[in-house]
Amino acid sequence: MDGLPPTLEKVIDGFSKFPGIGKKTAHRLGLHVLKTHTKEVEDFAQALLNVKSKINSCSCCHNIAEADLCEICSDQKRDKSIICICEEPSDIYLIEKTGFRGVYHVLGGLLSPLDGIGPEDLQIDSLMERVKSATELIVATDASIEGEATILYISKLLDSHPIKITRLARGLPVGGHLEYVDEATLTQSLNERVDLHSEV
Repeated sequence: MDGLPPTLEKVIDGFSKFPGIGKKTAHRLGLHVLKTHTKEVEDFAQALLNVKSKINSCSCCHNIAEADLCEICSDQKRDKSIICICEEPSDIYLIEKTGFRGVYHVLGGLLSPLDGIGPEDLQIDSLMERVKSATELIVATDASIEGEATILYISKLLDSHPIKITRLARGLPVGGHLEYVDEATLTQSLNERVDLHSEV
């Protein structure tokens, strides 16, 4: 970025750290900031600061929230007897597009012994408390080795619990990630989920 003022270089470098934004796109965004009205830039900068200061984790499902409970957990019209387990909050946004009306539980990752991620690093204990009042648990983790290990671990914990445990149907490609799945495939996978107890 030779020839650019250091202040602008810092802005471009900041944009380039966002996922999916390369150097060229970051350069265009940086130049766009220069052409944007000061008030708009100030509002955007404040919005970024607010995200860091006001967004926290839902005390119930661990989704992102601005209050103690996220909007989904505080919605009385939701069927709280059906809990969909997700790896990250971003997965909830995808599943919401399918029209799912249950609630969620965010694990905050997947079991991965090689990376040093064990059950104690995930939101599994709080899940065990929530399933006491649930009738069905839908496991919506990635179809990866880590996802399969997490499914197996949770299903074993609930072996003696009278709850139906299902997973997204095999329409999801093995090794694939939810964020890259189209809405139609995800909807079909959710509708054709299978009972884990019949697989184990």
